[in-house]
Amino acid sequence: MQATVESLGDHERRLTFSLPADRLKGQVDQRLGEIARTTRLKGFRPGKVPRSVIEQRFGRQVRQEVREQLVRESFNEAVRANELQIAGNPDLRPASDADDEAQYVATFELVPDFGEIDVSKLEVVRHTSEVTDADIDTMIENLRAQRRSWDVVERGALEGDAVELENWAQVGDERVPAEGTERGTSVVGSGSMLPALESALEGMKAGEEKQVEVGFPADWRVPQFAGKTAQVHLKVVKVSEPVLPEVDAEFIRSFGVRSGDPEQFRKDIRTNLERELKGALMARLRREVSEKLAAAYGSVAMPPKLVESEARNMAFQAAEQARRQGRPSQLPDNAHEQFMEAARQRVLVGLLVGEVARRNELRLDPARVDETLNLIASTYEEPQQVIELYRQDPQLMQGLRGRVMEEQAIDWIAERASHTDQPLPFAEAIRQ
Repeated sequence: MQATVESLGDHERRLTFSLPADRLKGQVDQRLGEIARTTRLKGFRPGKVPRSVIEQRFGRQVRQEVREQLVRESFNEAVRANELQIAGNPDLRPASDADDEAQYVATFELVPDFGEIDVSKLEVVRHTSEVTDADIDTMIENLRAQRRSWDVVERGALEGDAVELENWAQVGDERVPAEGTERGTSVVGSGSMLPALESALEGMKAGEEKQVEVGFPADWRVPQFAGKTAQVHLKVVKVSEPVLPEVDAEFIRSFGVRSGDPEQFRKDIRTNLERELKGALMARLRREVSEKLAAAYGSVAMPPKLVESEARNMAFQAAEQARRQGRPSQLPDNAHEQFMEAARQRVLVGLLVGEVARRNELRLDPARVDETLNLIASTYEEPQQVIELYRQDPQLMQGLRGRVMEEQAIDWIAERASHTDQPLPFAEAIRQ
C-alpha cells in the first residue's frame, strides 16, 4: 500500500493512500462465495444458487461494505506506519476510481506535542465519603414523600401543603391570560414558584384571594413576564396536607423487595446509594484533575477544527436543553463562538488524558466496563433492558468504553499526583 503525507499547517495533515484492486476484488469474491454457500433463494437448492444471481442480488452492497472496511483498515495502517497521533475523526474521501487501485484522501488534525507530561507536579484534592445509616433514613423519608397522598384541610396553607389555585396577571396594559384564569397546583416550599408567590400562599384558605406584586427574572420562560413587574391575582381553590405511608411490608414490596423485610430494604438502599456515591465522587475527581491539567498545560495550542467542532456541539446541546425547558432555543449561526474557550479546555483535557493513557499503556478493564454499565442501568425502571440495549448497540458500547478508559486514566493521574483526601458528607458529595 502506498501512502503520502502532506502538511497543511501546524496541526492539519493530508494523507493520500491507495487500495490495490486485487485486494479489493479478492475480499469481494470471498464474501460473495460465503453468501452463495449459505443463502436460500426460491427456485434454487441450498448452496446451488448461480454466481451470476448472487452477483446481481448482493454484488453492489458487498463491494460497498468491503471497500469501506478496507479504507478504514488501510488508513489505520498508514497512520501507524507514519507514526501519526490523530485528534478527532478524519475526513475520508475517494480521490480516484482507477482500474488498478482505489485512491483515497484523508484530512485530519494531529494531537499537539505536550512534551513531558509529569502528573506528579499536579496538586489534586480527592473527595471521599461514605453512606451512613442516617443517609438511608433520609432516603426512606424521600421514598415515603414520593408515595404520599393528600387530604383536604380547611385551615390556611402551610409549608409542604399542596395548594390548588387560579391566577391571572396584569403586566402593564396586558392581561395574562386575556380572559379567564390559569389553574394549577403547587406544593408550598417546593420552589416550583417564585419565592414571592410561595410566600403569598402561606396562610391562605380555600376561597381566599390575594394580589401580589412580583418581579420576574430577565430570562423568565414566559416572554410577556421576562424582566418585568406584574400584579398577580391569586385565588386558592383547595388546600391539602400530605399523608405519608407507613414503612410496612406492602410499602417495601412496592420497591421490588419481595420479602417485605425492612433489613433487606435498607441493604438494597445502601447498595444503590453507594453506587450513586461512587459515580458522584468520580465526577468530582474528573473535574478536579481536568482543572489542574488545563492550568498546567493551557499554553499548548489546540487543533482549531476540533475545538470549533466541540464548540458547535456544546451550542447544540445548550439549544436542546433550552427547548426541553420551554425556553427559546433558536441560536444564531455564530452561537458556537461563546463556547470556544470552554470547548478548547474540554479538547485540551481530553487529548491530555488520552496521551497519558497511550504513553503509559493503560488497558481497558472489562470488569469496570460492566460495573459502569450496571451503574447507568440502575437509574432506570428496567435495568436489564438498558443493559441489553447497550450490549446490542456497538456505538453505545464504544462510548461506554471510552468513558471507562477516561476514568481509568483520571484515577491513574490522581494516584500519582500530589494529592490530599478531603472527606464530605454524603448529601454534599452527590450534589452536582
